[in-house]
Amino acid sequence: MCVQLIRLALMAGCVLVSFLASGRAEPPSLPLKAGIIGVDAHALPWTKILNNPQAAGELADMNVVAAYPGGSPDIPQSMQLLQAQVGPVSELGVEIVDSIEELLEKVDVVMVLSIDGRKHLEQVRPVFEAGKPVFIDKPIAASLAEAMEIFRLAEKHNTPCFSSSSLRFAKQTLNVRNDPRLGELVGCDQYAPCALEPHHPDFFWYGIHGVEPLFTIMGRGCESVTRVHTDGTDMAVGVWKGGRIGTFRGIRDGQRGYGSTVFGTKGIVPGGGFDGYEPLLVEIVRFFKTGKPPVSAEETLEIFAFMEAADQSKRLGGRPVTLESVMQQARQQASQLAPANPR
Repeated sequence: MCVQLIRLALMAGCVLVSFLASGRAEPPSLPLKAGIIGVDAHALPWTKILNNPQAAGELADMNVVAAYPGGSPDIPQSMQLLQAQVGPVSELGVEIVDSIEELLEKVDVVMVLSIDGRKHLEQVRPVFEAGKPVFIDKPIAASLAEAMEIFRLAEKHNTPCFSSSSLRFAKQTLNVRNDPRLGELVGCDQYAPCALEPHHPDFFWYGIHGVEPLFTIMGRGCESVTRVHTDGTDMAVGVWKGGRIGTFRGIRDGQRGYGSTVFGTKGIVPGGGFDGYEPLLVEIVRFFKTGKPPVSAEETLEIFAFMEAADQSKRLGGRPVTLESVMQQARQQASQLAPANPR
């Protein structure tokens, strides 16, 4: 009993520090009340985990209490998931609301889970204005420029924000660089399914589940990307500072799965995999309690620059494209996204 009381006191202290740092007067009590924007992707499985009466540890420190359905009529998968999930999410004790503004009145923190990255910038604007910490599911946006604008707004409103694929937090991905068999990291070949969706740059839609663990293993510092594309497969080759090479193989034909081969000075070891949604949800809850993102804005933007450079390389017939060139172009585009009369 004493141990449990001490644990609760420590958790409350972390939440207090987080909310004082963000300028909000009164920290919420635990469990945190979470709101979901977009019930057309991970809303149902994540709510089942978080609202499970048997949830333990970090997962017991947050409940989903409200959700705004959203949805994108021009993406069939969005509408199919919306139809299949709104009812079951409501049955888990979640209030379905008619607007984002109504949702913000009922929650402490927000998860933007809309499957459509095109929606995220406009959906998250009122969240930032309300000062609610926010997790944005992949893809953070439908362009690198919009991702830049999202992080600019987070900084402007002093509101914690991060985005990540769940694949980043697989144990074999997080720990492979410490494998004594590896030695110093030389390179990584990562593979994952890579379905395409016409409204998003190719890798943004599903390939990010391979690109994000590639960066988790390789770290930042990619300088250029060269891409080979066929109907059934994509191969993107990134060159990192110092000459290290990291590749992403996007699979559409043949057996699909997640994993990597990691090359070191001492050995070659396997990495990657998928450990379910719980590891990411633990990180999200911890982030909401501490205000400290487990993935920096700079790394997320480099990941999206990699994917946008891969698209540019495809358009150029496989020529190498530097990340800095697409970053410069995106900065110019992002400057046009701020409202003319910002609130």
